[in-house]
Amino acid sequence: MNTMTMNNKLINTRGDMIWALMAGALCLVGLAGLGNYLLQGHDAYNVYRQVPWGILISTYVFFAVCCTGLCLVSSLGHVFGFKNFEGIGKRAIAMAIIALVSGFVVIGLELGRPLALIYNLLSPNPSAPIWWMGTLYSIYLGVLLVEFTLMVRGMHKYVGYASLAGFIGGVAANSNLGSVFGLLDARPFWQGPFLPISIIVTAAISGCAIVILLMAHRYAREKMPEDIQRAVTATSKIFALLLGVLMFFEFWKVMSAIYGTVPGQYDAMMILLKGPLAFNYWGLEILLGMVVPFVLLMSSGGRSLGTAVVAAISTLIGLFFMRYNMVVAGQLVPLRAEVDAVGPSGLLSYTPSLTEIAITLGGFGLCLALYMAADRYFNLDEQGH
Repeated sequence: MNTMTMNNKLINTRGDMIWALMAGALCLVGLAGLGNYLLQGHDAYNVYRQVPWGILISTYVFFAVCCTGLCLVSSLGHVFGFKNFEGIGKRAIAMAIIALVSGFVVIGLELGRPLALIYNLLSPNPSAPIWWMGTLYSIYLGVLLVEFTLMVRGMHKYVGYASLAGFIGGVAANSNLGSVFGLLDARPFWQGPFLPISIIVTAAISGCAIVILLMAHRYAREKMPEDIQRAVTATSKIFALLLGVLMFFEFWKVMSAIYGTVPGQYDAMMILLKGPLAFNYWGLEILLGMVVPFVLLMSSGGRSLGTAVVAAISTLIGLFFMRYNMVVAGQLVPLRAEVDAVGPSGLLSYTPSLTEIAITLGGFGLCLALYMAADRYFNLDEQGH
C-alpha cells in the first residue's frame, strides 16, 4: 500500500520518497559546495573585483522575490476579502517563509564574512539601500512567522491584521530590493525607476506560479475542493494578465535602451540581445519565461490545471534566468575599460564556478526539503473561519 493519511490529507509515500530523495540529493550537492567554500573561502567563487555579484546574488533575489509574490497572492484572501483565496493562504505563507529562509542561506554563503552581518544592527547606515534591504527583509520574516503562527493556532481574528502587515512589508522590502540596483548611478543598465516597479510585477507572477504548483501537488491524489478550484482558475488568469504586463514592460525596456544608446545601458542590453547572454535572454527568459506560458494560459483560458502547471514551471525557470541576466549583464560592461582586464570584445566575463552552482542547487534542495517537512508536520489546509 503506497498511501496513508496525515493531517486529513492523503499521502503518497512512494511519491513523497521520490521528492525526498531529490531534495536530499540537492542538499548533498549543496553541502559539497559548502565544504569547498569553507576550504577555499571566496576564492571558490568566480566573482572578482570587477564582477563582484554572481549567481548566488541572483539566486537570493529569486528567492526573495518569490517570497513576496506568495505573500501578495495570499493577501487576496485575508486582506482584500476574496474568500476563495483564503484556502491557499496558510500554504502560501509557509512557502514564503521557506523561500526567504533559503534565500538568506544562499546569500549568507556568498558573503566573505557572514558573521559581519551583526554590524547591520551595531552600525546601521540608513542612507544605504542595501542596509534597508537587510533590515526590511529581516522584519518581514518576523511578520510572516507571526502570521503563520496565528493561522496555525486558528486565531483568525488577528490573521487579517498580520496579513495586511505582511502585504505592506512585502511590497516595501521588494521595491527596496529593486532600489538596491536602481539607485546605482555607476551602472546605467540598472539605474532608474524601472527595477523597483517591475520587480513587484515579477514577484506577483512568481507567486501565482508557485501557488499553482503547490495546489497541484496538494490535490494530486484527491479531488480539489470547489473553492480551491476557483482560486486556482482565478490565479491562472491573473498569472496570464501579469505575463502580458511583463512583456509590455520588457519591450519598452529594450526599446529605450536601444533608442537612447546611453553608454553602459546600451552595451549591457547588447550583451543580452546578441552577446554572451543572448541564449539565456531569448531562449530562457523571453521564450521559456514569458511567451510559452502566456500562450499556454491564453489557449486554455486558465481552466486546465495541467496546462497551468506546465506554464508555472516554464515561468519559474525563465524568472530564475531573468534574475541571473539582470545581475550579470549589468556588470559585464567595464567601468574603466582602460584599466580593467577586459576580453577582445571589450567586455568583462563571468561564468559561475562549480561551487557556486552546487550552493545554488543546495538552496533549492533546502527549499524543497523544508516544504516537505512543513507539509508533513503542519496542517497547511485553511480551516473554516
